Amino acid sequence: MALDQATAALLEELAASGLAPLQELTPAEARGRMAALRGDGPPGPDMAAVRGPRVLASGGFVPLRVLVPAGQPRGVIVYYHGGGWVIGGLDDYDKLGRLLARRTGCTVVLVDYRLAPEYRFPTAVDDSWAALRWADQHRGELAGEQAPLIVAGDSAGGNLAAIMAMRARAAAGPPIALQVLVYPVTDCDLESTSYRDPANQLMLSRDSMVWFWDHYVPDPDARLHPDAAPLRSANFADLPPAVILTAEHDVLRDEGELYATRLMKAGVPVSHRRFAGQMHGFFNMNDVLPGAADGLDYVTAAIEERLAGAPGLSETASA
Repeated sequence: MALDQATAALLEELAASGLAPLQELTPAEARGRMAALRGDGPPGPDMAAVRGPRVLASGGFVPLRVLVPAGQPRGVIVYYHGGGWVIGGLDDYDKLGRLLARRTGCTVVLVDYRLAPEYRFPTAVDDSWAALRWADQHRGELAGEQAPLIVAGDSAGGNLAAIMAMRARAAAGPPIALQVLVYPVTDCDLESTSYRDPANQLMLSRDSMVWFWDHYVPDPDARLHPDAAPLRSANFADLPPAVILTAEHDVLRDEGELYATRLMKAGVPVSHRRFAGQMHGFFNMNDVLPGAADGLDYVTAAIEERLAGAPGLSETASA
C-alpha cells in the first residue's frame, strides 16, 4: 500500500524545505531539528500532578518526568523515548506521555536517558534500568503497591523497553505486566528486505540508521549483545505479554515483526499490528498525521485489556 495522503504531503513539505539528511548533521544539529519539528502544537492534557525527580545511575543522574492523571492511577507506564539513542528528550514526548496518562488512567514516567555519542552503549540501558527500578520502588506513591508496571517505548525506546523486560526476567523482578514496543529496534542487521526497500527510505532511512548505530555502538561486535540487539537473545521464554506496532514503510519493519514471531514461538502472548500506509515515526506525530491517533487507540486498547485482566493477547494483524 502507498503512503497515506497526510504522510506523503508531510514528506513533500520537508523535501521542499531543503533540509539536509539526518546523517549529514552533527548530533547537536539533529537534536535542534527534532525540537524545531515539534513546533508550537497544542499542549497535551492537564495532569493532576507533574514531577521531575532525578534518579542516580552509573556515573550520573537520569531526569524523569512523572505525569499523574486525575483520579486514582491504575498502573505505572515507564516510557522510553525514540530518537536512535542520539536525539529526543522529555519535551519531545511530553504530549504523548500526557495523552497516554489520560487515556489509560496510568501514571506515566518519561525517562530522559543519557544520549550518544556523549554516552555510548550501554549507558542508555543502565539509565533505563535505574529508572525502572525507581518506578518499582515508588510504585505505591505513583499508583498503588499492587498497580501493574508496564514498559513502553518507540524505536530506540522500544529497543530499551524490550531489553528492560529481559533484564527484569533475569533479575527476577520487578514484575512487568506488559511490554509495548512501537516499531522497535531489535537487531543490528542493516541488510534486511525492509532496510533495502527504496520505498522505506523516508524520514528514517538505512543511512540514518547507520549514523545512529555508529554513534551509539561503534564496535560492530558489541552490537550483537542482546542488550543492544534483543533479537540476538538466546531465550525469549517467560517474558511479559507484548504489544508490537510496526509501520509498513519502515526500515525497522522486518526486525520488529521477527521479534513478535520469536516471542510467540516462545509462548509469550503477543498482539501485533502492521500499520499500512504509515512510516517510521508516525506514532508520536499527534498533531500532524492521522495515523498517530490510530496507533494511540491500538496501544491504549491493549493496555486497557491488560489492566482489566482480560485473557492474554495472541493476535497478529495488519491495517
